[in-house]
Amino acid sequence: MNLRVGDLVEVRSEAEILATLDERGELESLPFMPEMARFCGRRMTVHKVAHKLCDTISRSGMRRMERAVHLTGARCDGGAHGGCQTACSLYWKEAWLKRVEPDEPQAPPRPEPELLPLLRINTRKDADHYSCQATELLRAAPSCLPFRDLGQYVTDVRSGNARVAAVARAFLVGLFNRFQELSKKVLPRRLWIRRGLRWGFVEGRAGRVTPTEELGLKPGELVRIRSKKEILDTLNADLLNRGLGFEEEMARYCGRTALVRARVERCLDERTGRMLSMKSPCIVLDDLVCEGVYNANCPREFVPFWREIWLERLPPGDGDAL
Repeated sequence: MNLRVGDLVEVRSEAEILATLDERGELESLPFMPEMARFCGRRMTVHKVAHKLCDTISRSGMRRMERAVHLTGARCDGGAHGGCQTACSLYWKEAWLKRVEPDEPQAPPRPEPELLPLLRINTRKDADHYSCQATELLRAAPSCLPFRDLGQYVTDVRSGNARVAAVARAFLVGLFNRFQELSKKVLPRRLWIRRGLRWGFVEGRAGRVTPTEELGLKPGELVRIRSKKEILDTLNADLLNRGLGFEEEMARYCGRTALVRARVERCLDERTGRMLSMKSPCIVLDDLVCEGVYNANCPREFVPFWREIWLERLPPGDGDAL
């Protein structure tokens, strides 16, 4: 269909989607999940064209995805996956959608075959492990997308995913990061730029034992993200605070104010499908996602998890809020 950002589509009926799925409830190795069934028959707009994605499982870089998009407001609520709170942006194959015009009449709903039993059966690998789009992305996007493949940047612009300036910036950041990687291999330390760090220059300073702080934040409270310097003092050499990572993309939000959306206590491990229960909950903030600015304009838009020590509570009605 060659969908673009902003196109209006209608999610096909359960019967139509069921006809596209194999015995595993998948199309081209991408699962259609139970959390997606509630969108059947709804009209939505294309938020991003999912022609590529960043590999967060094996860290192989960018991967190529075919004939898929993200829809505005369509995130997984974890209802069929043990209450996972990762809130991933759902992938939609074009075969599950049809393009419609705004003034095109919508067909009335009709009784359909039950789609959910097939999906629920394939949601569990075993008693302790789940299967979802995030755990199966390496199968759904089996080929790597090299940085030097210029076609991906053309698609970013043509699809509406990013403007030319944003694509140029992401390309230059990628070039810089590759230079940094090469310089650390072939140049003496005294010639490294900013100690060989990736663009964004995030470097943990806390040592092996990272500090903790509990604020007891609740949904709806107003917070400010602490300064980059303050956060770096809470990270170890692997940019972790008690196992939770902080990345260059997150550092872009330092100093910003936001509302607490949720306290996160459960999430799936993408590598294994095992449900993880957090010893100390972390925080999700309203309207803050990974925009892929430093990562080839990846359209996945992960929702970052924040340690409470990286935030400070603000009083209601703070003057510079939002």
